[in-house]
Amino acid sequence: MKSIVENAVQAKAEVEKLEMQGYSRDDIYIFAHYKEREEDISDALDTEEVGMKEQGFLDSMKNLVSSRGDELRSKMEAAGLTAEEASDAEKELDHGKLVVIAKRD
Repeated sequence: MKSIVENAVQAKAEVEKLEMQGYSRDDIYIFAHYKEREEDISDALDTEEVGMKEQGFLDSMKNLVSSRGDELRSKMEAAGLTAEEASDAEKELDHGKLVVIAKRD
């Protein structure tokens, strides 16, 4: 499940909607083009950040040397998007929007 939103207020509403659909905050990921903004919103809304558990060690290490766009696409794929969906979503991030992904394990 993927949603594109304009700001943190809309992201919060989307998270609440997903919770009503049975997703836990551990199942919800929020992406922003700027890492600091992504971290701030994830902290404020108590949602998850994609880490080694979702990505795997080698992909996580590869992201240390790749561009932010490559890193975002990789993390969105780890959160459940196809490569094409992640590429489209990353373009939305370039325009200042946020991407909310919900994925159940």
